[in-house]
Amino acid sequence: MLNRNKKENDINEGKWIGVGGHFEEGETPNECIKREVLEETGLTLTSFRLRGILTFVQNKNFTEYIWLYTADGYKGQIKECNEGDLRWIDIEDLESVNLWEGDKVFLKLLKDREDFFSLKLEYEGDKLINTVLE
Repeated sequence: MLNRNKKENDINEGKWIGVGGHFEEGETPNECIKREVLEETGLTLTSFRLRGILTFVQNKNFTEYIWLYTADGYKGQIKECNEGDLRWIDIEDLESVNLWEGDKVFLKLLKDREDFFSLKLEYEGDKLINTVLE
């Protein structure tokens, strides 16, 4: 997990989030996750899978789509990240760190389910106001 504490004007400041980022032109989701994990952690993924798609709606006027992956194989050594502090956190201990409320929802789904899912998370400001699981 990544504790976002190094970027200025960061909506995720002080929150623990998974690593990842935005697509570059022409990139597939698999290419994007491999590149982002390498850039942010120094690790090369060797085994990963797409687990779900998240739809984040912020204040009913901004929507972001996220491809949600889990990984169980990598090579390399963790490096320092310019976006925050990296730390392995056991899934059982995730409730003890500062997470977005919606992240708690999809992390529980990842823990409890094996099937692919689509989850919509609607926020007003920092408050989660609605979730829709498909």
